Amino acid sequence: MSVTGWVAVAIFAGAYLLIATEWVHRVAAALGGAVLMLLLGVTDPEHAFYSAGSGIDWDVIFLLTGMMLIVSVLRRTGAFEYLAIWSVKRARGRPFRVMVILVLVTAVASAALDNVTTVLLIAPVTFLVCDRLAVPVAPYLIAEAMASNIGGTATLVGDPPNIIIASRAGLTYNDFLVHLAPFIAVLLVVFVGLCRVLFRKAFVFDADRVADVLRLRERDAIRERRLLVVSMAVLGAVTAAFVLHSVLPLAPAVVAMSGGLLLLALSRLDAGEVVRDVEWPTLVFFAGLFIMVGGLVATGVIDAVSRAAADAAGGRPLLTSIVLLGGSAALSGVVDNIPYVATMSPVVADLSGAGGGPGHVLWWALALGADLGGNATAVGASANVVILGLAERAHRPITFWQFTRYGLVVTAVSIALAVPYLWLRYFAFA
Repeated sequence: MSVTGWVAVAIFAGAYLLIATEWVHRVAAALGGAVLMLLLGVTDPEHAFYSAGSGIDWDVIFLLTGMMLIVSVLRRTGAFEYLAIWSVKRARGRPFRVMVILVLVTAVASAALDNVTTVLLIAPVTFLVCDRLAVPVAPYLIAEAMASNIGGTATLVGDPPNIIIASRAGLTYNDFLVHLAPFIAVLLVVFVGLCRVLFRKAFVFDADRVADVLRLRERDAIRERRLLVVSMAVLGAVTAAFVLHSVLPLAPAVVAMSGGLLLLALSRLDAGEVVRDVEWPTLVFFAGLFIMVGGLVATGVIDAVSRAAADAAGGRPLLTSIVLLGGSAALSGVVDNIPYVATMSPVVADLSGAGGGPGHVLWWALALGADLGGNATAVGASANVVILGLAERAHRPITFWQFTRYGLVVTAVSIALAVPYLWLRYFAFA
């Protein structure tokens, strides 16, 4: 590896240490690392701002911005209060049942839409539910972020890395459903069981609080009926466009921004107030993180690590699949999984073309490792970062290690289950 590569590793490691220890705010750490990489020539403005593979992923930035605008308008209708009361009533006020409902809704919606959009929609409901029940909100938000990453793994559109994999490997929407959705359904059941154990201290039942909520009527929570109808129409159109992504010639970012701006125009609300609700610190953090990871990509660091992992397997399909699964999970817990998958895809394509095993197994190993590995740390997936930003804005901050100590357990269990799944489906009974 070149000297520039080692400089990139040192800068990234230093920024990551600051984020993990929270000695400085994560936005300052990410931006500081990005600026250092630019000043020291690790990357340049051409790569940092204009390269799809080693710079800021503007698709993610604009997707988030558009959906944040939609959420900001929708919040003013009372729809989130309606859903909060409804979910508490369906669960009869039992905190664990509430978590199960929110987790399942998040996972299913993440498969149909994408994980970032889903957490943006479900988080406001979660704050209201937890306030009504007087339970800590952090466990619910953490569980939802992880459920979004698990559910998003099941489909082509659920997690951005899957779109990259599908394009490179020539896989279809149905391929993901057939090969990944059955395992994700089983994993989701296991995850619900893990939630019961990991977050058991959060399930405090307050009979008086529950009685107050059960007396409420959902319909009374709606404040702006006209705006609700308009918002749901726009959100429905955006959702349909997401689902038809493989058919329509429109990128999800374009769809989200168009929907957000259209709803802002139709809402007749003050644009300044709506825009102030956008999570600008989260967007800036993403920009800094993308530039830092882009520096690792541009200097060949990620490619070197990926190829070393592939070479270690020695061309044996089963071992290659397991190494790829575990290596992808480990790296995706540290760096963003989008540039990682973009860098690793050519390696997997070469391995697959050289007898990489049956049934596209290496591609499924890459998808499972990259998507599920995002649960390992607070910055391992876009949905995690968004949840942290929303929690901080609501003055209920979630620390890096508060998230990560649960994420490491969930990721370890997920990958441990994925190993026998790959072996049984593609080798033992192939």
